[in-house]
Amino acid sequence: MSSRSNELKKLVASFIKYIQTEKGYSVHTIRNYESDLRQFGKFVAARTGVKDGDPGIGLVDHTLIRSYLAALFDKHRRTTIARKLSALKSFYGFLELRGFAPLNPAAEITTPRQERHIPTYLPIDDMFALLEQPDREGEFGLRDLAILELLYSTGLRVSELVALDIERLDLNSRLVRVSGKGGKERLLPVGRKAIAAIREYLGHTGERRKKAGYGKGDGPVFLNYRGGRLSARSVNRLVKRYSRKCGITLEISPHSLRHTFATHLLDGGADLRSIQELLGHVNLSSTQKYTHVSIDKLVEVYDKAHPRS
Repeated sequence: MSSRSNELKKLVASFIKYIQTEKGYSVHTIRNYESDLRQFGKFVAARTGVKDGDPGIGLVDHTLIRSYLAALFDKHRRTTIARKLSALKSFYGFLELRGFAPLNPAAEITTPRQERHIPTYLPIDDMFALLEQPDREGEFGLRDLAILELLYSTGLRVSELVALDIERLDLNSRLVRVSGKGGKERLLPVGRKAIAAIREYLGHTGERRKKAGYGKGDGPVFLNYRGGRLSARSVNRLVKRYSRKCGITLEISPHSLRHTFATHLLDGGADLRSIQELLGHVNLSSTQKYTHVSIDKLVEVYDKAHPRS
């Protein structure tokens, strides 16, 4: 194997360690960036004849990167292309910072204009119907109810929900401390219905927690059948199962409940800045997509109500 390839692997490994330990990127983003850099390396190898997929310390310029992005448009959504460009900007920025590259060839390339995306959310009646589905008699039905209530009550990301430990919950003050993207913490209020559901669920898990080796008041909030931490995939499955059970035709996910939380708050009069803080968005532009939902609703109400619409 060439020294070029070995050098590249070391640089990528250093970059991945950097965004993991110093930048605090999520596991999901780190995995995607690794994959994106491998894909770009293969593209460069095919274009330049460089073996082992060396993505070009010294071979890559902005023209080659533009060609790469153009080749992606037929197969990928703009959001994916934007992420792949972000991976390249971050990687070459890291190389420039560490003195391995004289400049960042991706720095001046503009991110593709994003499609206007209106998030999937549930109307209030459908959301309440979803919350009625779990069985309130058994431990796992109570767990599922607590999960649905907490997702809708707080707008947590599914990754934040499954990472939640009991010590992060203050049931008496109705607060939860969440570690979000980039390790950024936020303190969130929790609705009374969600608090009641969590209390009832935790009251049924004592024996399972004891067998799993957890002490009183520690360990994950949500457990799987073996007593371990519930996975994001399991939460996704249960949301889909209950949505089918109550006849919801939309294709929803835990993230849809996050969108539902934000949309219902906005419809209820909450301001965008407050919703931004609750969701843990760094930029207000990430929150502004919910205004499209409310405007659509406003137009629908107008069309139904106004005699000259």
